[in-house]
Amino acid sequence: MLPFLLLASRAEDAAADDEYAAYLRYGGLEERDLCRVRLEAAPLPDLDLAHYSGVIVGGSPFTSSDPPEQKSPVQHQVERELSGLLDVLVARDFPFLGACYGVGTLGTHQGAVIDRTYGEPLGGVEIELTGAGLEDPILRGMPGSFTAFTGHKEACTALPPHAVLLARSETCPVHMFRIRTNLYATQFHPELDVDGLVTRIDIYRNAGYFPPESAEDLMENARQFTVTEPMKVLRNFVDRYAR
Repeated sequence: MLPFLLLASRAEDAAADDEYAAYLRYGGLEERDLCRVRLEAAPLPDLDLAHYSGVIVGGSPFTSSDPPEQKSPVQHQVERELSGLLDVLVARDFPFLGACYGVGTLGTHQGAVIDRTYGEPLGGVEIELTGAGLEDPILRGMPGSFTAFTGHKEACTALPPHAVLLARSETCPVHMFRIRTNLYATQFHPELDVDGLVTRIDIYRNAGYFPPESAEDLMENARQFTVTEPMKVLRNFVDRYAR
C-alpha cells in the first residue's frame, strides 16, 4: 500500500506525537503507512503525489482568519505551503482530509467565509449529518447524530456554492464539507477520544488556550462524554483511498 501523508503543525513534541499515534490507531495504519511532515519545524519538501494514497492535515495552533499582521513568520510560511499544495490537490481531486485546521485551510482556499462567528469551546458537541452526509462514503456506517470533541476559535460561516455540506452542530453551521469528490474538511476532531482530549488538555494547560486553573475541570468534563463515532471518518478515508 502507498502511505498516506500527515501534515502536522503542533510545535509541542508530546502533542504532535500523541496526534500521530491517534491517526495510526484509528486509521488502522502502521508507521510505514503514514508519513509525517511537521510543517512548523521545516519547509514542506517537494512532494510526488504518485507516492501517496492521500493527504491528511491535522489540527493546528494557527487560526487562518487572524489578521496577517498578527501571524508569525512560521504561520505565514505554513499557510503559503498549504495553499500551494491545495492548488494541486484540488485540481487533481486528490484525496484530502483536513481535521479542524482543514476547515480554515481548505475553506479559505475555496472561497468560504472563515471567521470567529461560530467558535465553540473545548468539549463534546452533538454533530448532525445532512442528507448528503448520510450518503457520503467517508461517513459510511455512522449514525445521523453523534458526539465529537471540538474546540475552535474560528469556523466556516458560509460555504462557496460548489461545496457540499455534510455535517453541522447546533452552534456551528459547518462541521464537515466536501470539495469535488475526494477533498474533505471537518471542524470536529475525528482523531480525538476521551483519553486523547484529556492528554491534550494536560499538554496545553500552560499554552494560553484556556486558563491553567481550568485544566482539571476541562479534563473532568471530557470524561463525561462517550465519543466513539468520529474515528470512523479516518478508517473510512483510509479504506476508500488506500492504493
